[in-house]
Amino acid sequence: MSIKQVQVTFDCAEPQRVARFWSEVLGYTGPQLPEGYATWEDFDRERPADYESPAWAACADPAGVGPRLYFQRVPEGKAAKNRVHLDVRAGTGLVGEERVAVLEAECARLVALGGVRLYLLRADGVNESCLGMQDVEGNEFCLD
Repeated sequence: MSIKQVQVTFDCAEPQRVARFWSEVLGYTGPQLPEGYATWEDFDRERPADYESPAWAACADPAGVGPRLYFQRVPEGKAAKNRVHLDVRAGTGLVGEERVAVLEAECARLVALGGVRLYLLRADGVNESCLGMQDVEGNEFCLD
């Protein structure tokens, strides 16, 4: 028997919020907007104080190529650096300042969505430049 698919699972406090972030990062289809709301911003602004988000959410590559991402609520918060992280391939095939410019532009887009910029590692003769970030709940990932 061989494995045909992989799903990446995130433990988090707010599954829908994290799924929405990653849907935007990767261009995936994500949680459906609740009926009666034009945007997620409207929903976030108007949702009742006692609203509890679902215990899980997921997003998927509309082309069916990339892995499905699954987000499950857990009671504990993030306590240490991730042992596994995603590399978002924003600068594939680019080198030097052209690569850095693309990484910086993508970083700016993701910061506007709630991501956090951590650091830029410049090319060192062995590895090309990459940019470290965190998602909306502090999970590390790289733009490379």
